[in-house]
Parts: sequence; structure tokens; C-alpha cells
Amino acid sequence: MNAVSETTRRFQWLPEALSTYGPGLLVTAAVAMAAQFLSDHYGAPAMLMALLLGIAFHFLSEEGRCVAGIELSAKMILRIGVALLGMRISVDLLIGLGSGTIFLLVAAIAATILFGLAAAKVLGRGWRLALLTSGAVAICGASAAMAIAAVLPKNEFSERNLIFTVLSVTVLSTLAMIGYPILAQALGLDARGTGIFFGGTIHDVAQVVGAGFSVSPEAGETATLVKLIRVTMLAPVVLIFSIALRNVPQEGVEAGKRPPLLPGFVVAFLILAATNSVGMVPAAVAELGMEASRWSLLAGIVAVGMKTSLRRVLDVGGDAVALIVAETIFLGVFILAGMHYLGHL
Repeated sequence: MNAVSETTRRFQWLPEALSTYGPGLLVTAAVAMAAQFLSDHYGAPAMLMALLLGIAFHFLSEEGRCVAGIELSAKMILRIGVALLGMRISVDLLIGLGSGTIFLLVAAIAATILFGLAAAKVLGRGWRLALLTSGAVAICGASAAMAIAAVLPKNEFSERNLIFTVLSVTVLSTLAMIGYPILAQALGLDARGTGIFFGGTIHDVAQVVGAGFSVSPEAGETATLVKLIRVTMLAPVVLIFSIALRNVPQEGVEAGKRPPLLPGFVVAFLILAATNSVGMVPAAVAELGMEASRWSLLAGIVAVGMKTSLRRVLDVGGDAVALIVAETIFLGVFILAGMHYLGHL
């Protein structure tokens, strides 16, 4: 009897938690499934569908029973999805690609972020938007945007900038998936060179895979491998941003209270990557983890879309569009120049 009472006491918080967060979690899950359905049956990018459907249900985040659950999805669920990306990473990926190509990818990421900061200054845009857009372009699109947004100091434009960045990199990735195979053929790239170009420049993983395998199996495998190396750079870049910006004041945070040196989801990402590298993660578990990551990111971006008004996204301005397009072009030119130097072009 005592054991039953103790168990009941331990879980007495559960009904209240379900009542508070359940409606919002259920609605974000339902919209995420709708986005995946549209992606599976009509070929549209799942992230783009999740974002647009989320924006359409913006009213649910303003008041009512769904607010708390939407907030939880936009923060905790989203960060869980980023952390689980660590299951994609292993040391074998780095070894298999070669030091020259790895150095090119690292240099391209650093150069794109620096270019973004310089271009934003010329265009009169803030450094927060510059770091968000350039990091998303340089690393892994929407996933990088959400991870970077989690450590950037908040201001009144933070959510608007995140939605704009996710929407932009998803659209640009889709355009690149269509246009880059034509460009690769015009440049006379072989299968390996095509894979390096696609994996080093296209923003989102799904579009990299789509573009690569539309050319050849070898190009697809190389593109996926190169793209995963870029994903590996997510944790170091987020860590550097977190350290560099932890003393910058942000809205809604008490004065003198600083964020942790290393965000929890980055720690989880690194632990999972290290565990996977030493072969401690069974293939079935890794596959399950990646599915959980995909659905968590999908639900997270639905919630972020719900929290943002489309009118505010449109207010971001043409110079912000010019910034992210310029960063995309810069990355493509940098990778092609590096490939030429390495003899892949």
C-alpha cells in the first residue's frame, strides 16, 4: 500500500503537466504530420511545409490552452532535435573524406560567417541577423539556424529573424537542388567533384541528398558525406558563438544572469557524436534517433512558425533577402575556388 502511495505521489504532477502542455504539443504534432504528408505526397520540402502551416496557425500561440505547449515545442523539443543530430556524426566520416576537403569546408564556414558580418554592416543590418543567416547558409540550413538562434542574445526581432532565415534557406536549398545539377554539368564536374560541390554548398541535408542522387549514386554518396562534415561543424560554431556572446545583455533575462558556457543541447550533441564514433550506438538505435531528430525539428519549426506573425516576417526588408542570397553565392564561389585549387575542378 505504501509503495502504491509513493508511486502516486511521485507522479501527481503528471495530470497538471498534461493539462498545461498537452494541447499545444498535440497541435504541433498534428501540424508536423500534415507537413510530412504534404512532403511525401507532393514532393515539397517538409521543413518549408511545416513553417508555412505553422504561420497559418499563428492565432493558436496568442492565447488559449495551446500557448504553453507551443512554447515548449519551440524551445525544448526543437533543441532535442538538434542534439539528436549528433547520431549522424562519426570520426570515420572525417577520415574518409581527406584532409584537403575537410580544410576547405572549415575555411568555407569561417569565411562565409565573416562575409555575412561584413555584408550586413554594408547593408545596415544587425550582427544578430548576420550570424544567424551566415551560420545557417554555411553549416546546415534550418537546423543550424535553430541551434544558433538558441544561443544568440534575444531582442524584439529574434523570432522574426529566425523564421525569415529558416524560410529563406529552405527556399534557396530547393532552388539549388534544381539548379546546381545543371551548373555542375556546365562546369564539367565528375561524380566526386559534383558531390563535393553539392555537399559543400546546398543548405539542407534533404536537398543535398536529392540533388546528389539525381546525378548519380557516387555523387549522392559523396554529397551526403560532405554535408555531414558540415553538420559536424555545428557544435563548434555554436560553442564559439555562445562563449563570445554570453556577456551581451538580452531582453527578458535578469541583469547579471549569464547563459551557461556550453548549452545543454550542444553537450548532448557532442556526447552522441563521440558515442557514435566509437561504435557504441547500434545501427537500429541510430536510425531511431535520427527519426526522432527529424520529427522533433519538424515539430519545433511548426511551433516557431506559430509564434511568428507573417506580417512581421515580411517587414524584414529586401536588404535581408539580399544578405542571405549574397551569402549563398559567396559560399558557392568559395567552394568552387577551393575545389579548383585542390584539383577537383
